[in-house]
Amino acid sequence: MRHLSILIGLLIITSCPAHAQSGPTGFQSPSKNIACQYFDYDKQNVLRCDIAAMETKPRRPADCDLDYGQAFEMNAKGPVARICHGDTVMDKSLPVLGYGEVWQRGGFTCKSEQAGVTCFNTDRRGFSLARVKQEMF
Repeated sequence: MRHLSILIGLLIITSCPAHAQSGPTGFQSPSKNIACQYFDYDKQNVLRCDIAAMETKPRRPADCDLDYGQAFEMNAKGPVARICHGDTVMDKSLPVLGYGEVWQRGGFTCKSEQAGVTCFNTDRRGFSLARVKQEMF
């Protein structure tokens, strides 16, 4: 009987959301130059990808007092934006998405290749990120 109550207690603890593993959801490129994280904000799926090193950085807009140029964000539907930001999603604890591998979550699909990372949403809108060039489509 004692073993049963211990087992039930362990099941309750491990199934409780407060005790669940809560780390970032996403990936980084094998070069560690690109990192992407997935967020679920009040049932709105968001994917943000940052690129650490770029050959050329775009001019920061006048209405942006923070960093600009290396962060891209999109919802599961709709257009992509290069965003003004004061933080980063670069995180060394993110798993590496190997070259040729695909990552999918919440309406997003990303593929890692030696040339860079390409991600798109359910509307087939997205971006391709590489050290030499960043494109939104």
